[in-house]
Amino acid sequence: MSSAAENGEAAPGKQNEEKTYKKTASSAIKGAIQLGIGYTVGNLTSKPERDVLMQDFYVVESVFLPSEGSNLTPAHHYPDFRFKTYAPLAFRYFRELFGIKPDDYLYSICSEPLIELSNPGASGSLFFVTSDDEFIIKTVQHKEAEFLQKLLPGYYMNLNQNPRTLLPKFYGLYCMQSGGINIRIVVMNNVLPRSMRMHFTYDLKGSTYKRRASRKEREKSNPTFKDLDFLQDMHEGLYFDTETYNALMKTLQRDCRVLESFKIMDYSLLLGIHFLDHSLKEKEEETSQNVPDAKRTGMQKVLYSTAMESIQGPGKSGDGIITENPDTMGGIPAKSHRGEKLLLFMGIIDILQSYRLMKKLEHSWKALVYDGDTVSVHRPSFYADRFLKFMNSRVFKKIQALKASPSKKRCNSIAALKATSQEIVSSISQEWKDEKRDLLTEGQSFSSLDEEALGSRHRPDLVPSTPSLFEAASLATTISSSSLYANEHYPHDRPTLYSNSKGLPSSSTFTLEEGTIYLTTEPNTLEVQDDNASVLDVYL
Repeated sequence: MSSAAENGEAAPGKQNEEKTYKKTASSAIKGAIQLGIGYTVGNLTSKPERDVLMQDFYVVESVFLPSEGSNLTPAHHYPDFRFKTYAPLAFRYFRELFGIKPDDYLYSICSEPLIELSNPGASGSLFFVTSDDEFIIKTVQHKEAEFLQKLLPGYYMNLNQNPRTLLPKFYGLYCMQSGGINIRIVVMNNVLPRSMRMHFTYDLKGSTYKRRASRKEREKSNPTFKDLDFLQDMHEGLYFDTETYNALMKTLQRDCRVLESFKIMDYSLLLGIHFLDHSLKEKEEETSQNVPDAKRTGMQKVLYSTAMESIQGPGKSGDGIITENPDTMGGIPAKSHRGEKLLLFMGIIDILQSYRLMKKLEHSWKALVYDGDTVSVHRPSFYADRFLKFMNSRVFKKIQALKASPSKKRCNSIAALKATSQEIVSSISQEWKDEKRDLLTEGQSFSSLDEEALGSRHRPDLVPSTPSLFEAASLATTISSSSLYANEHYPHDRPTLYSNSKGLPSSSTFTLEEGTIYLTTEPNTLEVQDDNASVLDVYL
């Protein structure tokens, strides 16, 4: 089961070349899908709503639609066929959980012809998209349909706990029987809207063995690239703001643990990248002529269907990307390593691959020939860990906090310097006041204080034993020497901070100059016994 066809491109120039699936024309399949779903959903509305029971997951309803019609079914020009609906009540609950009303569901699928998509995957599945771009309809193999049936109870529990998920949203499972051939289809959410051009589309598994797009794939108008192509094209990864990045990684981790618990492996992350800068140029060069595109804008009927809604939390509009281009179709804003503004559309696909016997044998055979850790087929726990590690380290990255400009740095450093200086001056001044008061009460003279201060000036290696001075010096060393130029316009005037208190015996002056902090104490006139001031030099 491959995602190559989910790139949102209708098959160009191939309307005359009708495809077949199991020897059945695609036009007959599309017609039978619309007739069958129209009948079953309409019939389901007559049934009263109730809680989903365990047995509801295993109910299969069947209706026969002959070409000539019947009392219950309309006539049609396709071969007679039988249409089966799996777990109708359970899927009705899933649709209601995502806000899909029966009328909207029928209108999306049955009102206009389905659009066939190009680029079928390796499995040869057919892909159809509804005209309003809401739903993808895909043919699946018998084992995949059977596995989805077994998955439904756990899927029901997971959606109840967490409707915000990047896992596929399944809205219906059906089977068309005609001429002894069974064609099973599943209705899912559309990951990549056709109305938004995807400049790059990637199918990422986190493995490197043969994970490069083939030459044939590259020749397509909108190719789907793989892991090695991404590492070559986007070698620096994709950048998000912190909140969006955390929400995205949380969602991926939760979804991978759910898949691991179901023993599911070999799934992929379908990633569509839209360059906003490119789209602006394209709009200037081209006029909008695509009528179906206008149907999607502003008419979304499905909850949690967009990429932004699918991740945990509300998410932010990162760096004004949303405000510049409001028609984002629910894409997640991001940036490339070159600073280009992007919109990302993503979803986990191909989850109907369980680690059964054939997959175990496939891994064992590939592990003998190649490095077992690089191949895509692996046990679920290892696959989930490798997938998350690849997404976390190589694909998605967090934008680091932007550094302030030099002018802002200077302003901030000066403001911080002034605040710190005032704290230092006030603390030193208070300590000196307390100390001198204590000395006065002990009967020491002012002259002894001046002699001590003078001695400290002539002997710079001696620092007064006041503990607060050591604390002030250690605090002052936290100021970088480069930020001591507080006023560059007046380099000859040393910036000075004063701390005065009226009535106190002395005043302190705190001076900053290049690599030195000067602390000067000057006695008042009442206590002047020596004209020399006491100077304490603290060297950084």
